[in-house]
Amino acid sequence: MLHYAVTPNIKAVFPVLGLSIFSSMLGLGIIAPLLPIYAENLGASGFWVGVIFAGYAISRTILQPFAGRLSDRRGKKLVMSVGLFIFALSSFAYVLADSVAVLLVIRLLQGAAACMVQPMAQAYLGDITPAGEEGKWMGILNTTFFAGWGGGPLMGGLLAQYFGMDAAFYAMGGLNCLAFLGAALFLPEISRGRRMTEERSSFREAMASRRTRGLFSLNMGISGSRAIVLSFLPIFGAVFLGLRPSFIGTILTVVVIGAAVIQLYTGRLADRFNRRLIVVTGGLGVVLAMALVPSAGGFWPLLVFLAISTGADAVILPSATAMVVEEGRKYGMGMAMAVFSMGMGAGQSIAPILAGAVADWLGVRAAFYFSAVFVVLCTLTFVLFTRRSSR
Repeated sequence: MLHYAVTPNIKAVFPVLGLSIFSSMLGLGIIAPLLPIYAENLGASGFWVGVIFAGYAISRTILQPFAGRLSDRRGKKLVMSVGLFIFALSSFAYVLADSVAVLLVIRLLQGAAACMVQPMAQAYLGDITPAGEEGKWMGILNTTFFAGWGGGPLMGGLLAQYFGMDAAFYAMGGLNCLAFLGAALFLPEISRGRRMTEERSSFREAMASRRTRGLFSLNMGISGSRAIVLSFLPIFGAVFLGLRPSFIGTILTVVVIGAAVIQLYTGRLADRFNRRLIVVTGGLGVVLAMALVPSAGGFWPLLVFLAISTGADAVILPSATAMVVEEGRKYGMGMAMAVFSMGMGAGQSIAPILAGAVADWLGVRAAFYFSAVFVVLCTLTFVLFTRRSSR
């Protein structure tokens, strides 16, 4: 028997949702500057560094439709809480990694958890967001993602530099434990429209939408670019620029937190102007930045180029996720966010592996040129699929 509860007030619920996601992303961001170096210490080549990063995305992508369907049927809170719990356990497991194979297994497990966290948080918020305010609230939620993930690299770099990598892994696990407790104990479950989403939550119906396919492609390109930066920036910074882990962590922290702040404003723009045009403009900014990164000669130029990239990313995300919310009202919010997140997983799976092969062949700098080309192709695909459905 279905039970219908009053939809929670978005202003009352958001602090709990935002703090839980912030804590989880802070923990996940801790290993961003460390994982490539950790993998190399275990004997990974450039190709295998890409595979390790891609493993997270591969398992996330494969399981994402199931998580979306389950959340529309059983509730977003339940699915998200399970994901946060698995995140915590897999975070502690990094301490046990003694080979490239074990590290890859841990990344696969974290990817399985990831498909139940960020997309479900977006779907949860989408279910309670008033019409016409999609950009605003998705921009605010994206701010918590970016702020948490952006603060993590600096924390991880400092912990690794002064206390060793194991300390960073323990901190990641502890933060995900806090996120799990916050969501499980204090986040109310919602049931508004559950009958509708049980009837309409269909992966086939979602993928039949040209707009959804365009958004999938867009997220694949932008997320693939991010994955390439995470995979090869630490190596590029350490080998070619002589930067220590704490400096690389500082760069990632500054630019990502900057992107978090920007989304407080670009989210409101998404509710006032043409979202499709905003997305395309941001995509061009990412392409420009990726093409400039290999020419960086030191800390400050690298910081500027990455600031352009993350700023453009911050322009794209609120408009893109607002478009996904509109689609979610047609065939289930959980499934809509799941398909959008599958684009992220596809980008994070494909791009690092291809960029790793290019880096082994032409050098690390070539990975960033590949990133620019990848974003161009995915943005053009978005344009073609959405030209008849733009606002």
